[in-house]
Amino acid sequence: MEIRTSDPTLPALRPLIEGNQSHGAAATATDSDHTFGVEDLSHPAVRFFAAFEGETALGCGAFKALRDGTAEVKSVFVCKTARGRGVAKRLMDHLASQAAKAGFSALVLETGSSLCPEYDAARALYERLGYAYCPPIEGYGEDPMSAFMRLPLPVKG
Repeated sequence: MEIRTSDPTLPALRPLIEGNQSHGAAATATDSDHTFGVEDLSHPAVRFFAAFEGETALGCGAFKALRDGTAEVKSVFVCKTARGRGVAKRLMDHLASQAAKAGFSALVLETGSSLCPEYDAARALYERLGYAYCPPIEGYGEDPMSAFMRLPLPVKG
């Protein structure tokens, strides 16, 4: 498996992005769904990556630069056929590595709270990776459907 910087407009990545959007729409209320689509993922402040096996896209993830020097994790999604193979963990590790290299102080994220059982596995992964729960991050307010997490990144030196 290879993780590489990718263009979210590529046809091979559309099923991943649409799958992520469908998951978000099904798992939470519309005003609590903060899932990015292709247009958002194409924004200059966003770095988008995809995991490939050959030319088959297995998963994707991105981070968005925030004004406070952190980067927000967005659109981490793995296709059903690749789940259980560690793809999400590898994507998250890659995002942390790339964000640290880019000089961000931390990765932050919004995910579904315990009121959204569809996000239990995601929260468990983030906890195993060292993310800690935190107050709402830039661009969000309090929402019982949302959990916010933060992972400090190593200081570039």
